[in-house]
Amino acid sequence: MNEEKLAEALSAARRRLVEEIAAEARDTATWTGRPEFSAAVMDAMAQVPRHEFVLPEDIPVAYINRPLGIGFRQTISQPYMVAVMTDLLDLNPGDRVLEIGTGCGYQAAVLSQVVGVAGRVFSIEVVAELAEAARRRLERLGYANVVVRHGDGYAGWPGEAPFDAIMVTAAPESIPAALSGQLKPGGRMVIPIGRSSDPQFLKVCTKDKDGRLHTENSLPVAFVPMVPGKTRQRQ
Repeated sequence: MNEEKLAEALSAARRRLVEEIAAEARDTATWTGRPEFSAAVMDAMAQVPRHEFVLPEDIPVAYINRPLGIGFRQTISQPYMVAVMTDLLDLNPGDRVLEIGTGCGYQAAVLSQVVGVAGRVFSIEVVAELAEAARRRLERLGYANVVVRHGDGYAGWPGEAPFDAIMVTAAPESIPAALSGQLKPGGRMVIPIGRSSDPQFLKVCTKDKDGRLHTENSLPVAFVPMVPGKTRQRQ
């Protein structure tokens, strides 16, 4: 297949994926309370080229609605999960977002698209090789409002806090105190909680004006464990 035909095939596959995400949003509305996702989220899912974020051998299946391996025992999330987690954050243009678990950078690219050029996405990845590859990839693709660093997600990013929203793309056993502390009053955090051997739930956390965190369950999910950084492992 020549480059032009491949580009057409990938574009058609991305359109079908967006339609599938819309259908799955309707099917899961009893869990999420959201029968449809915002136009900004759906537009981001339609524009971000997922095939640029998968392994070369997985490009033909880049727009199938499922997670894929990216090496280092990590995955690129299912596109529907990327969409629902982004939608649950209720982002506004110009928001500052902290993402824990950069992986290949796909979720960061979607967040970047939603918050726009006035917003910023700060993304932390515990695997140094993935962090560097994601940083280069996002830079090459023009996501200039994303900053990636290698570090311990449990510690968050104190130097850039507080954040309007926090997204966690791997599952700790409980909400890290540092992350809740770095969320602005009125901000939202979306985070999967639970051990990989136990049932996990996606939780939506909102901080009130007095600094209290209010948490509610959304979807049952299955995420890779949130891996501590070296500093935490020594504790």
